[in-house]
Amino acid sequence: MAAPIIRIDNITKRYGPLTVLDGLSMEVLPGEKLALIGPSGSGKTTILRILMTLETISGGHIEVDGDQLYHMPKNGSLVPADDRHLHRMREKIGMVFQHFNLFPHKCVLDNVTLAPMLTKGVAKAAAQKRAMELLDMVGLADKAKSMPSQLSGGQKQRVAIARALALSPKIMLFDEVTSALDPELVEEVLNVMRKLAAETDMTMLLVTHEMGFAHDFADRILFFDRGRIVEEGKPDEIFRNPRQERTQTFLRKIIAAGHRV
Repeated sequence: MAAPIIRIDNITKRYGPLTVLDGLSMEVLPGEKLALIGPSGSGKTTILRILMTLETISGGHIEVDGDQLYHMPKNGSLVPADDRHLHRMREKIGMVFQHFNLFPHKCVLDNVTLAPMLTKGVAKAAAQKRAMELLDMVGLADKAKSMPSQLSGGQKQRVAIARALALSPKIMLFDEVTSALDPELVEEVLNVMRKLAAETDMTMLLVTHEMGFAHDFADRILFFDRGRIVEEGKPDEIFRNPRQERTQTFLRKIIAAGHRV
């Protein structure tokens, strides 16, 4: 069996007196599609932000693709990672946020090419060629010269996905990528993610309230509550026969609100 591409070992995250993640351990296999579900404030987004090094950890260790994320070896022991180490680790992971964070004064093509040129020194012609391939994949090749203000929310989010893919990450993190969109635009973004899952062997972690999509997309579902994993399993197990009362209550509320699971 392949070694995990992500190994989270007993991590804690505190904001002052508030403990958001409480001794959390989990592993993700290469190519696995993982959906993180649970009530707001349960720690799901915090995990993605920690993997992206946008948040630090208060305790524990994380390994990504065989290397420590927040620590590095020095003289036979582990010491806190320096900026250079963190920068190198960041290149393995791409993230798409709830809000698109596109550069408003740059056209779509420039939004996608900027990061590879600046962080990896990719030549402009090569970056543009790759960007056009990615824009074609997300169905927006015809918008390459458009400005973000000319795009719908769904189109902006698809550009954001192309931009994250431009750095060729091994792992993609999706944080509530449809929650800021009008309902009729949700499907076009989910279709791009379905395509990514079907056509690449990229490891993908998804935080979502779209339970129907989580069911169809994920190999494994993790249900979070209060900074802990309450239950995990295959989508059919979690959605059809959840064992934990906390999971059952959460899903009942979701179904009552009219969501498909």
